[in-house]
Amino acid sequence: MRKYGKKYGLKESMHRHLYDNQAIYLFTIVLFLVGIVFGAIVVNSLSITQKHDLYMYLQQFFGQVSDGHVATSTEMFKQSFSHYAKYFGLMWILGLSIIGLPVILVLLFLKGVVIGFTVGFLVSQMGMNGFFLSFVSVLPQNLILVPAFIIIGTASVSFCLKMIRNQFVKGINEPFFPQFLQYSMLILCVGASSLIASGIEAYMSPLLMRMVIGSIL
Repeated sequence: MRKYGKKYGLKESMHRHLYDNQAIYLFTIVLFLVGIVFGAIVVNSLSITQKHDLYMYLQQFFGQVSDGHVATSTEMFKQSFSHYAKYFGLMWILGLSIIGLPVILVLLFLKGVVIGFTVGFLVSQMGMNGFFLSFVSVLPQNLILVPAFIIIGTASVSFCLKMIRNQFVKGINEPFFPQFLQYSMLILCVGASSLIASGIEAYMSPLLMRMVIGSIL
């Protein structure tokens, strides 16, 4: 049985977390990648009318971005941070529930679908210009968000599985509070990265998008 009384430094704790959950990490990463592929495939399944309507809406949005007629950076930062905080908070709550396991996996899958669909649609409709747009509008913040989603998703799945084992497997009665504290601190620390991602999405991405849109419109 694991001795929870032993204290580990931050580096040791992270190594232990990665080692204990390497199989879950592999599964969540594959699930996320499948979501990206599925999102890209969905683009090809859209009808010509649906693609045209979405592209017209996109053109209007690009015009607003080019003219500067979008929400202020401060407002965008608040909206982005609120969205990610709620998303991470929901995954944390689901990790505390035995029945939350499938929902956590669905949320990870859907996050991949959104990224795959966004990039796939831009590239399919605008070619290389769409690739450059997705590169400046989707990639920067997701360099931080994707690892954060993977880590939080894995931690939530792992904690949920521990609760299931404690509940249904005889002879296993691991102390709840130390595990809960470690789980919550990990979610809090990784979730704090959404501040950086929201800042990039609110202040850097719009500037890069204006530069790219200005060169293609």
